[in-house]
Amino acid sequence: QVQLVESGGGLVQPGGSLRVSCAPSGTIFSISINSMGWYRRAPGKERELVAAMTKDGSTKYGDPVKGRFTISRDNAKNTVYLEMNSLKPEDTAVYYCAAEGLTYYSDGFSGPTYEYEKWGQGTQVTVSS
Repeated sequence: QVQLVESGGGLVQPGGSLRVSCAPSGTIFSISINSMGWYRRAPGKERELVAAMTKDGSTKYGDPVKGRFTISRDNAKNTVYLEMNSLKPEDTAVYYCAAEGLTYYSDGFSGPTYEYEKWGQGTQVTVSS
């Protein structure tokens, strides 16, 4: 079984910066992930796209974060990073890592496992003075 593990997050002052990262964890012999990204859910609001990146480098960003957040990805490690700059109180939310199009092998003998999508547990980002 594969899980997505997020790290980073925390409390930051308005105007500050923060970086979160996400990588798959579990019994993995090899893994390929088509798209990885971040969504967020603020209290009382619906979940929204923050940023996503495909394996070939195509990116998309939610309008509220364009010009302030940058997504990057290390394909060798299947790790996705979100660099958040010029943070605002309205960026306060639980940030969820998401992966689409997973193909992985648990060992060198069994066939592949395909999963359409997978979500991380979420990491809290709070922007407050």
